[in-house]
Amino acid sequence: MRHAPNGDVRIAYEERGDGPPLLLVHGLGYDHHGWGPLPALLVPDFRLVLVDNRGVGESDAPEGPYTIAGLAADAVAVLDAAGIDRAHVVGVSLGGFVAQELAIAHPERVDRLVLLSTSPGGPNQYPMPAETVEMFSAYQRMEREAALRLAVKNSCGDRAVRERPDLVDEVYAYRLERAPPIEPWRAQLLAGTGFDAFERIPAIAAPTLALTGGGDVVIDPRNSELLAERIPGARLEVVPDRGHLLYWEEPEIVASMIREF
Repeated sequence: MRHAPNGDVRIAYEERGDGPPLLLVHGLGYDHHGWGPLPALLVPDFRLVLVDNRGVGESDAPEGPYTIAGLAADAVAVLDAAGIDRAHVVGVSLGGFVAQELAIAHPERVDRLVLLSTSPGGPNQYPMPAETVEMFSAYQRMEREAALRLAVKNSCGDRAVRERPDLVDEVYAYRLERAPPIEPWRAQLLAGTGFDAFERIPAIAAPTLALTGGGDVVIDPRNSELLAERIPGARLEVVPDRGHLLYWEEPEIVASMIREF
């Protein structure tokens, strides 16, 4: 792991492979180990840069509050440290917020943009499905192991829970080993809650792919339709009946779509 300084905060990142640079920005509470099989499928074609957002993994976890603009500035610091002027960017969930902010505030750093299982945030987005609202309410009152398994099942979605118990166990084992302490997790959560790019995303100039699982109960998949409608020239892809962790559930499909795009 390498570290990029952003003020007093050190942001950890890992590089793999050669080729066009591709920055991967993860979601709430996940570090660079949390992409499942996806990086191995992409590394033959790209120079991958996998970021640990502040608060998780090997990055510093300063006291909050965090903001999405601050997380985007962390990503710019990583690009600077890696000597990369411009990169393709993939952001998932909370990382999709960071990717949007990066494309809006630093357009010169973004080549193509993939927004995976995410939304524009704010009051104009489709609200969080009831299943996940209830999960978040229960999560902070539960013992760690039970809370993590509940979160994993919710993120994997009904189909994976029903048909892929091996996947649920794999993601749960990762979360049990790598989940951050509650305070930086909460700081990331609050950063996402305060994000609203709805009125600003028409300014995104990077060619954009909005990609989602049709069975996502964490972020309503109709939000990908909103992104595709409001970002000029954006393309929408929906993988039916797959959950929020689409990239873990169907890594070959996601890698193929990223590679082609």
